[in-house]
Amino acid sequence: MHRTMDHTAEDATDSAPHHSGDRPPTTDLPPPTRRTVVSAGAATAAAFLSPGVLSGPAAASTAPADLILKTVPGTGERLPAIGLGSFMTFDAPTGHPSRAVLDVVREHWSAGGRVFDCSPLYGSAEAVLGAATASLGISDRIFVTDKVWSTGEHLWDTSHAEAGLRRSLKRLRRRRPIDVVQIHSLVNVDVMVPLLHALKREGRIRQLGVSHHDPAYFPVVAGWVERGDLDFVQVHYSIHTRAAEDSVLRAAADRGVAVLVNMPLEKARLHQAVEGRRLPRFAAEFGIETWSAFFLKWVISHPAVTVALPATSRPEHVAENVAAMRGPLPDPDTRERMVRHMETIPAFHRIGSMPWYPGKSYPGLVSSAQEALRARSPWWA
Repeated sequence: MHRTMDHTAEDATDSAPHHSGDRPPTTDLPPPTRRTVVSAGAATAAAFLSPGVLSGPAAASTAPADLILKTVPGTGERLPAIGLGSFMTFDAPTGHPSRAVLDVVREHWSAGGRVFDCSPLYGSAEAVLGAATASLGISDRIFVTDKVWSTGEHLWDTSHAEAGLRRSLKRLRRRRPIDVVQIHSLVNVDVMVPLLHALKREGRIRQLGVSHHDPAYFPVVAGWVERGDLDFVQVHYSIHTRAAEDSVLRAAADRGVAVLVNMPLEKARLHQAVEGRRLPRFAAEFGIETWSAFFLKWVISHPAVTVALPATSRPEHVAENVAAMRGPLPDPDTRERMVRHMETIPAFHRIGSMPWYPGKSYPGLVSSAQEALRARSPWWA
């Protein structure tokens, strides 16, 4: 079921009928050989250990000229305003990309997407993304935003974090340093911010930031934006969840910090809320033909937002997400009108209580570990 004006999919992040003319011929991609993996690992380890190796901007400038691009305040780089997330959707028990994931990455790149977001927290997602981009020959051409999720053996021990970043670089099969490293959910943030500043100064990462998805922590996130000399911040922001506006987005605009947005489609719950409903007539004024474009254009039209990061496991939905980067963006009055329209839909008010990814399951490392712990913990069950 495609997420068109009349229907909504159960998928994790996007929607739209797919047109065969939007994609190149799909040919099976050969799996990497052991020699390829070893060579890639050596190159990526060297990149992390050697300051300044291939540290220039990624090829975001190769994106089609008709896409909406946003400027990274600290560097002046221009990035396509819709990226690709990987939470759950790229996690695989084998650690190798499925044909669907290969097609998702291919579609995103072919449609002009250049930003890919990942984390070691996401099970095998780093390795899956690395294998997929290596198969397409774009590992060092994409703009990668990754994360660090680490504490040490004792306070101010950074060895675990540095080892984790070396693993991430190896999994991603990069010769270039990672473009943005974020402190995932503020874990060990007091130690990690100084460490990331040191690694940036040494040329081992390009830019740094913090991330969180829970609005309860946004005041703390905003505090780090104000005093942490950050390049990027990533937060949960959508037409439903707007708490970041008066805290994180305001601070980012004041400090010249780029903003990445997670959960812009509420992990498919926004589509669930509008299932079977037509778009409002005024949406056509902004070239909006699908609910995905409606929700994503609303997000990226905020002047502080740099890149929205919907995730999907369905290649036929990628073109619909990227389509939100074409045509005019709603002005402030229209943004408010869009919110008012959504508030007339009863299910919109229940999104916070809906399960993530309704109707979907992702049997990767994360979900397997979750189920194993649930079986051991009657409290959780």
